Amino acid sequence: MRIWLNGELREAGSARVSVFDHGLTVGDGVFETVKAEGGRAFALTRHLERLAHSARGLGLPEPDLDEVRRGCTAVLDAHPMPLGRLRITYTGGESPLGSDRGDAPATLVIALGEATRRPDTTAAVTVPWARNERGALTGLKTTSYGENVVALARARERGASEALFGNTVGALCEGTGSNVFVVLDGELHTPPSASGCLAGITRALTVAWAGAKETDLPLDVLESAEEIFLTSTLRDVQAVTRIDDRELGDVPGPVTRAAMCAFDAGAAADFDPR
Repeated sequence: MRIWLNGELREAGSARVSVFDHGLTVGDGVFETVKAEGGRAFALTRHLERLAHSARGLGLPEPDLDEVRRGCTAVLDAHPMPLGRLRITYTGGESPLGSDRGDAPATLVIALGEATRRPDTTAAVTVPWARNERGALTGLKTTSYGENVVALARARERGASEALFGNTVGALCEGTGSNVFVVLDGELHTPPSASGCLAGITRALTVAWAGAKETDLPLDVLESAEEIFLTSTLRDVQAVTRIDDRELGDVPGPVTRAAMCAFDAGAAADFDPR
């Protein structure tokens, strides 16, 4: 396996970052996960725009997006595979121990791993912890993922693949690595960015292609929604057939199925939708 590290491809065994890298010591970094199919990165332009947005929000130097594209191409060319997870990580670089950044350049790592197509259905749970919709990192895709690790472990313990959060005012927010959609009276809704959720790439495309509305929703809407589904880079659109102890059926509902078809059609028509 070859990895792009700070401007060049390196063998995985020699691709090393400093133990003082700020991304390691304090989680001072941003990242993107991009779906790669047949050697091409889906919606790469949108992902790079969000990478730059997250870097600005964290106060990191502006990433060289041309270099990031070159790195993505190099890694994809080096490892042909039908379906992959392309991970772009950009951190504060070598820094003193503590929250202050040093003067070293930022670190850029691009790696690729094989992925498998997700099943059409899954189970999810709610967790007792809240997203802070007013936090300094709200809306940024940072490497500070500790609370997601804890919540996802809770989901796995309960036989689910995702954990869903409310926010500090009890509104539905997002999953650990996904956005959530619900069907109410036959209409498709998803929480707005003001809820504290990440502005997911797949979420935005699903809103556009499937005609969803951005709506403030209470967390307990999950107890009555006719259908629920998740979106993310590697899930695309995935139906939730169990939420906590509530069963919603064994197969995707009609609105979810229509959203799946709309997403597949949109992605087939434009692999890099702007």
